[in-house]
Amino acid sequence: MSNSMVVLNFVIRNGEKHLRLFLNSIKNQTYTDFAVNIWDNNSTDKTREIIKTEYPDFKLHESSENIGVWSAMEKLINHQNYKYIICMTDIILKNDFIEKSVKIMEQNSDCGALQAKIYQMNLYGQEQPVFTNIIDTLGFRPFRSRKIINLGQGEKDWHQYDNMKEVFAVEGAIPFFRKEALENCRINGWLIDPNYRTGSIGYGDDLDLAWRMRLFGWKHIFSPEVIGYHDRSTTKGTSSKVGDYFKRIGERRDISMSKKRLDWRNTRWTIIKNDYIIDILRDLPHILWREMMVLGYAIFFEPKILLEFPFFLKSVPKMLSARKQIMARKTIGSQKMRRWFR
Repeated sequence: MSNSMVVLNFVIRNGEKHLRLFLNSIKNQTYTDFAVNIWDNNSTDKTREIIKTEYPDFKLHESSENIGVWSAMEKLINHQNYKYIICMTDIILKNDFIEKSVKIMEQNSDCGALQAKIYQMNLYGQEQPVFTNIIDTLGFRPFRSRKIINLGQGEKDWHQYDNMKEVFAVEGAIPFFRKEALENCRINGWLIDPNYRTGSIGYGDDLDLAWRMRLFGWKHIFSPEVIGYHDRSTTKGTSSKVGDYFKRIGERRDISMSKKRLDWRNTRWTIIKNDYIIDILRDLPHILWREMMVLGYAIFFEPKILLEFPFFLKSVPKMLSARKQIMARKTIGSQKMRRWFR
């Protein structure tokens, strides 16, 4: 390990076409004292060859199987003692991303994770990226109905989000973590609940970790000066009206049913594990209305999601066991958490 206090963990699989764009954005950072670990999830193209020949300073970890993004991240984190850990997938970073992130984290010792301003880009299916000023995410925002959205997603940036502020939770595209906060959030030895994965596919595990981190007293800060670009494979906008759900049908056709089922089940597991009962009861009319909307949508447009229900119920005791441990260690009460649900 180097003497630097920052490590960037990058997970990739079969990324030869755009790999150089991601890695060059790391290589060209103005902050230079950091280590890079790349986890290759059993690529079958030239990904490993490119890394070995063109980026010899980056440490490559070669997996014999595809274990998924966050499982790979956790394996890397388990053997790292850096002060700050960046978790990165298919993001292009602005060249001062790490420099500005470190400065903010050093000035805010109670900040467990930093959220960048992530813009949408058009990358897959073309040779070169097309950068936009459309927001991809500014972190997670929850509602009283327990709907969780990416703050700002789909909005044109006209400087409405130009102030640094707390957000409920960082999103998993490229969170900048304080290692102390991560270690503080382990449950049964894990950071990412292994039940949130089906094979190599995981979903909602970033929200679960971030929500737990907040319960344990760690702030999440959004900075508009820390910038990256992401071509999201899932939906790129939010639904605020009944009619918007129908607009999303076309977008969701490109999402695998496995991901849709994980999204449905894991979001609800996260609520079971991390939400206060008193707050659930307070917001129960909003929650029930949303659940009726989601159920109706699933019945008419995505009925296979309902096949997840038996497994969801079967695993509730595991979630309640994890909840018991989380609630025993929480430091933030329901009133402080409640302010995020509006």
